[in-house]
Amino acid sequence: MPSNDARTLLQALVPTAIAGVIAAVISGVLAGGKGALGAVIGAFVVIAFMGIGQLALQWTAKKLPQLFQAMGMMVYVAQLLLLLIFVGVFKDTTLFNPKAFAVTLVAATIVWMGFQARAYLKAKILYVDPDAAKDSAKSESSEKTGSSS
Repeated sequence: MPSNDARTLLQALVPTAIAGVIAAVISGVLAGGKGALGAVIGAFVVIAFMGIGQLALQWTAKKLPQLFQAMGMMVYVAQLLLLLIFVGVFKDTTLFNPKAFAVTLVAATIVWMGFQARAYLKAKILYVDPDAAKDSAKSESSEKTGSSS
């Protein structure tokens, strides 16, 4: 994984994990052990889904760049639908506190998306390859040096 991709992933993952820990502490105080467990599971689900989605987008950008924008929209919609499905499936569980789970899921998703956007805004990613422009100029000038007969 190139350093830019790893940096972007870490810049979203670390704050989301911290938000998950904070949510677990708050949920533990307000709802006991089941609340803390629900918050931990919620944060883990968000980190897993969003991390896998970002890795899929990075793979698409390298292998199929023409599909990157469409894949980005598809991954985003799929992530949100899967998170919604998780909330629906676990709304009546007795394994953990579903309210703490749902609130942490939403909060961690917002944290991930916010810090991922921040990482992309702060990244210095060239959208024009300066070396390609130099190579193109050299090849054009070498083509013009031949005879003009």
